[in-house]
Amino acid sequence: MYSNKVRDDEYKFRLLDFVQNDYGIDAVDIVAARRGFYGETWKLNAQSADYFLKLVYCDSHKNVYKRSFSVIQHLCDHGIDFISQIVKTKSGELSTQFDNAIAGVFHWVEGENIETDATKTLEYQMLAKIYAVPYDGVTILREDFSNECSDAFLARWRVLDDEQTLSLLEKKREKLERRAGRLNMFSELCREDKTGFVITHGDAGGNFIVSNVGSFIVDWDGVTLAPPERDAWCMCGRGWARDAFHNALRQNGIVYSLRSERLAYYCYRFFFFYLNSFIDTDSEVSVIEEYIDSWIEDSIRWADDL
Repeated sequence: MYSNKVRDDEYKFRLLDFVQNDYGIDAVDIVAARRGFYGETWKLNAQSADYFLKLVYCDSHKNVYKRSFSVIQHLCDHGIDFISQIVKTKSGELSTQFDNAIAGVFHWVEGENIETDATKTLEYQMLAKIYAVPYDGVTILREDFSNECSDAFLARWRVLDDEQTLSLLEKKREKLERRAGRLNMFSELCREDKTGFVITHGDAGGNFIVSNVGSFIVDWDGVTLAPPERDAWCMCGRGWARDAFHNALRQNGIVYSLRSERLAYYCYRFFFFYLNSFIDTDSEVSVIEEYIDSWIEDSIRWADDL
């Protein structure tokens, strides 16, 4: 899902002035970049290099976005070179503000956003290198295994006034209520142990860029201190993927085995997280229905059998 807000030339000129004044980047052109789930994204073309500008206007996501900068810089300082590289402002800040949005500039990563079975082994190897980075001294959101996503969905459902969406949710009521109950159960179970946490991405596969100079994992807005299952859950229904994930951990010196209750928790948690996003953005009913019964089903079926 990408921002589709139309911006006029006056707005673009102000953006160019902004990056010149705040970053010292003399961009000659600016074009919309279709990258990222939240925010407004642009490619800045300058004579010396290309840059990526991301603006977050959404109040509920501003703090999430702003917190991510110090973690990204922490990873870069520890030698991680396959993630977003921050461009600091002229005053040395990691992020700044444009209008009422949080703004950040990164070095542009050329390539295609690709996620296939064939990219998973490399993705897991890269994530394992992230997990090996110590997180002491960095401020980062910590997983609490809450059931907030399902509670938020049920609260939205009660006040929805769109008849088509209501009709769809009623048709899916049994499935939705069962998944909410399962999330509650695994939430309580996982809260009993909060060890084995590492720096996780949350959607590495959806932000895996393949280029002619290598592969990159970008868009670290959702970076969270959590167990590795937060990155492994979406392929948990496939034995070969679980094996590949375990192999990546071992090859990078990480003594940890994926835990079924944590995988299940994230299956249900992310199901409601994405469902809430579709409803919040007034997505077409057909899109919501396709989501409920589509790609996430493979992982949900695995979790349902536990």
